[in-house]
Amino acid sequence: MSARTLPLLFLNLGGEMLYILDQRLRAQSIPGEKARKDEWTDVDRKRVMNDIISTMFNRKFMEELFKPQDLYSKKALRTVYDRLAHASIMRLNQASMDKLYDLMTMAFKYQVLLCPRPRDILLVTFNHLDAIKDFISDSPGILNQVDETFRRLIETYNPLSDGEFQLIRQTLLIFFQDMHIRVSIFLKDKVQNSNGRFVLPISGPVPWGTEVPGLIRIFNHKGVEVKRAEFTTAGNYVTPQREGSFELYGDRVLKLGTNMYSVTRPVETHMSGSSKNLASQAKENIAPNPLAKEELNFLARLLGGLDIQKPAGGESGFRLNLFTTDEEEEHAAQTRPEELSYKVINIEATQEPARRAELSRILGELDVAEPRPGSAEKGEDLLALMDGL
Repeated sequence: MSARTLPLLFLNLGGEMLYILDQRLRAQSIPGEKARKDEWTDVDRKRVMNDIISTMFNRKFMEELFKPQDLYSKKALRTVYDRLAHASIMRLNQASMDKLYDLMTMAFKYQVLLCPRPRDILLVTFNHLDAIKDFISDSPGILNQVDETFRRLIETYNPLSDGEFQLIRQTLLIFFQDMHIRVSIFLKDKVQNSNGRFVLPISGPVPWGTEVPGLIRIFNHKGVEVKRAEFTTAGNYVTPQREGSFELYGDRVLKLGTNMYSVTRPVETHMSGSSKNLASQAKENIAPNPLAKEELNFLARLLGGLDIQKPAGGESGFRLNLFTTDEEEEHAAQTRPEELSYKVINIEATQEPARRAELSRILGELDVAEPRPGSAEKGEDLLALMDGL
């Protein structure tokens, strides 16, 4: 497992979350002069996007995120996104949050699968950050935060070898391997089968720095080419014209990670049979994991860096529905397997007994991934860390 995977996973999933929220907020926006008090306006949309992006790229949070560390369970990361999505006046019901997370994860999983080279995962990340900068182009302060993260990415990942990027890609694929949610956009474009598995193309550009397949060269012991043989391939391959830019500004060339919701169309998610089977397996294994303290330390550090601003005064949050109607949202909440619906973990740290009781409850809920053999506990004082939440 790569200790450098977490920032790429978080930023790409966060980028997909912002694409979806922007699309849904635009679809539900009412012109300001016609809107009632409980209806969305474009001003509200910009405020939500600014608040979430500002929280997401908070300097303290980014410092914690970029520290070398292993990936943990899906439930831990989902908790971070729950809190991030509610960093503004927007409020999502459980079913809408489930759907949002499903769309985020399946979109990024597809992008990782399609990356021509493991190093191109960084270009996918840059595409997400380029689009995020467009969302907040009129907010120079937040734009500065994103640019700072951009520079941190370049400094951290550009020097890595191809082998290290391959390890990052394998870590991401292991994280996504049991997730087979069907998404209507992918089904309509015939890039996903009815069982939720993706269809990978056998044609198109080859990775930068490689040649179009179809030629075998044979060399002697001195490294001199002595023979050539050609063969026919099933795909139609082409050589890429140039490599994408790994700098702060530039043409990424690769289109993976760009906003697929820029053309408005309805997006639905459905559980595949394999995912339902996984849910039933998860139900059988509900014993508390003794290594859950490691998970809570991870959550405490990340969530402690999120500076969530509550609505001022008596201002109530606006509700956003990711479904077409309220009835569809209710039905989705009732039919989704309970084991696949992630509850928001709220930690009250005002009194010592209450904290210990809350932590004990969470220890039984967290689905913790085993650390690598030989890895030591990080040793932070858990209760002290929770004080920052």
